[in-house]
Parts: sequence; C-alpha cells; structure tokens
Amino acid sequence: MRAGLIGRPVFGWIPLLLLGVAGSARAEYGVNFPEPASQGAREIYDVHMLTFWIATVLMVIVTGLVAYSVWKHRRSRGFEADARFHEGWFGRWGWVSVPVLVLGVDLTIATSANPTLVRLWHPPADVELDVKVTGHQWWWEYEYLDHGVTVESRAAPQEIAGDNYLREVDNPLVLPVGTKVRFLHTSADVLHAFWVPALGFKKDAIPGYITETWTEIDREGVFRGQCAELCGTWHARMPIVVKAVSRDAFDLWVRERRAEAQRAAEEADPTREWSRDELMARGEQTYVARCAACHMANGEGMPPAFPPLKGSKAVLGPVEDHVGVIINGVPGTAMQSWARLNDLEIAALVTYERNAWGGGTGELIQPARIAAVRSESQSAAR
Repeated sequence: MRAGLIGRPVFGWIPLLLLGVAGSARAEYGVNFPEPASQGAREIYDVHMLTFWIATVLMVIVTGLVAYSVWKHRRSRGFEADARFHEGWFGRWGWVSVPVLVLGVDLTIATSANPTLVRLWHPPADVELDVKVTGHQWWWEYEYLDHGVTVESRAAPQEIAGDNYLREVDNPLVLPVGTKVRFLHTSADVLHAFWVPALGFKKDAIPGYITETWTEIDREGVFRGQCAELCGTWHARMPIVVKAVSRDAFDLWVRERRAEAQRAAEEADPTREWSRDELMARGEQTYVARCAACHMANGEGMPPAFPPLKGSKAVLGPVEDHVGVIINGVPGTAMQSWARLNDLEIAALVTYERNAWGGGTGELIQPARIAAVRSESQSAAR
C-alpha cells in the first residue's frame, strides 16, 4: 500500500454525495485511519487496507451475482424456481468453491497480520523508556519509571477544551520521538483499554495484571486516542492525548516536572497553618479534579452507585473517619484510595467538603492533623 494514501478518505466522494447540501456536516468526511506516526501503525494501516480491498472486491462480485440472478431469473420472463438447483454443476461446486475462497481470504489476511501483531506484542530488548499506564474511573495515570515522574491526566472542561471537548486533557502524555517506549498497562478498578490509533496499538488495562505494548514515534505532534473499553458512567471522559517532542524538549519537561513535585512537597510542610480561604480554594480545585466526576460538583452524587456527600455522615461525622475514607477508600465500591495525595491536598479537600454546599461545619483541617491520621492508619495496617 502506498504511504501517500495514508490518512486520505476512502471513496471520499461517496459521503459527499450522500450528504448533499448538509452544510457544515461536510467539513469532515474522512472515513479512514489517521496518518500513522510509527512503523507499527503503518503496518496496521497496510493490513487494514488489504482487508478493505479484499472485502470490496468480494462485495462487487457478490452484488453482481445477486443482481444478475434477480434480473436473469425474474418472474416476468416466465422463469420458474427449480428445487433441483443443487443437483447441477453450479450448485454442487458452489458449496465447495465458496468455503475454499473464504478460507483463502482468511489465510491471506492472517499471514499479513500475524507478523505485525507479534511485533507489537513483544517489546524489543533495547527499550529506552518505560511508562506505566494505569486506568482509573475516569482518568489516566502515567508513571515514567525511569525518571521518577508521575502525571495524572483528566478530560479538560469544555470552556478550556473548546472544539476538542472530551478529546483534550489537562496533562498530556509527553514522549520523545525516535525513542523505543514500552507501556506497562494495568487498572486500579475496572477494565480499561489504552488506544491511540496514530501510534498503532490498543491494549487492555486489567486490574491485577500487567500487559505490555510498545511504540517508537517518528515525528513530533499531538496524537489523540480514547479508552476503548466500556468502563462505566463517564467512559467518554477518558480521552488520551500524546504529545511527541524532541529528546531535548522531553528532558527539559522531565526536569520541570521534578521541580514542580519538589515544590509541592516543600509546600505541604505539616507545621504550616493555612487560612480558611487558602484551604477552601485548594480544596475546591482538588474536589473538581478528583471527586466531582462521581459525586457531582454540587455534592449530590449519582445514587445509588455514587452516594451524595452533601449533608452526609461521611463529611459531617468524625474528621478521622472522613480522612480514613479518602486515604483507604471503601472496599467493594468505586471509592478508591487517594493516599497518593499529600497532606496539604487532603487537608484542603476535607475542609472544602465539610464547609461547601451551604451546610458547613466551620472546621479547618490543617496538614498536621492529616499527617497524624495517616500515621495511625499505617500503624494499624502493620
């Protein structure tokens, strides 16, 4: 298959003919894969096009035979059905030739696809970068295992994403070009699937398991994907954005992320006292980013799967119990552990939840109190 055809519409005039004068709907009529950005994606495209043309030829043949049969044996010509059709040479050999033809087509596609699948499923020995991809309800977590950097990626709100709503994220997966990257896929809750068509792979993220795939991006750019497994209510809010940059730009980005993590750790000093306004502002940011998808921005939740927080015992009861739910999660439910948050983030979140939505307790929770609860929880676990 010619590389020049990659990304162009297949029979692009057909959608235009059907759309007629549909106005803006004609602005995007491509029906093929996006332009590949890796060798694996190009091989997948070639297998796809081989399958497409075989299916097209078979469709033309079958449609032609049906049309000819309808015209040739129409009742107006006085043709009468013959129950002994299968006794003729065409009837006898048709039952043999058609399965043989189908088997031949299947073998042709399989022999073309198998080397590509083997190549994608077995990362090379000279992998240069490992990225652990963890699916959550409903966001992605990327851990750069060789650099000590972790990124949480969530769908950007509509006012920020604009035309790319539900296709844009707050933090993209940044990768260097010309680098063999291995992805280690897993899930923290339910089945997810990591899929970026332009990079040539789709892999399931399974709780309790690690699955592998890899890629080597050959050009800079932004490539978009999506969770390809129906993972729950907000499945559509799990877009994937990969930003491919030069190696120098990637190294600079890693240094900046490390510096940000260091500043966040220093800022979360448990001895510092924070004001109500500071805690509420930080708590609202954390709640919107991590809690609102399930419990709604107004705290009313989506019962019965996601209970309301507004006026609930969970946020109006003892502070230690409230913090314990955030740190440990609730087994058997969609409420996962948020122990990865630092003491300041949890203190701000708890303060916000106990004072938001018009029914506040007036309590201010400082990081020192979170540190004490976390320490007790860890001691009990031992």
